[in-house]
Amino acid sequence: MAMNEDNRVCFTEEQEALVVKSWNVMKKNAGELGLKFFLKIFEIAPSAQKLFSFLKDSNVPLEQNKKLKPHAMSVLVMTCESAVQLRKAGKVTVRESSLKKLGATHYKYGVANEHFEVTKFALLETIKEAVPEMWSPEMKNAWAQAYDQLVAAIKSEMKPSS
Repeated sequence: MAMNEDNRVCFTEEQEALVVKSWNVMKKNAGELGLKFFLKIFEIAPSAQKLFSFLKDSNVPLEQNKKLKPHAMSVLVMTCESAVQLRKAGKVTVRESSLKKLGATHYKYGVANEHFEVTKFALLETIKEAVPEMWSPEMKNAWAQAYDQLVAAIKSEMKPSS
């Protein structure tokens, strides 16, 4: 991961522009896209459903679960807004909850490296399908780097909540 001498993230202007441009298109459809994103995750890794308390004992189809869509949307929005802010802030910023809280939650539910990998794949696929005419290797790299930065920040806080 590229860092420069004062430890700020090297996320280029071009990368930022690609992320911002695609997020501006996806934003208005964040609810549907968030749901798609999570359904992809569960398609690849059905066992990941066990990590969500609101899915564990649910017997309705995933897409009808009342809590999944709002949760999926908030995760997508947080991930994308964090990516958009990356260059301005020079670091990962998260609006909703603190990184500490995110780290503690992911720790508590036993989220593992492979979950982050599956999520990354699902995120990139979701974006690719949402903006096919904009999609390019450069855009894929920009999103991948933004996601990796967010995950690194969450992982650095993955410990029991004090």
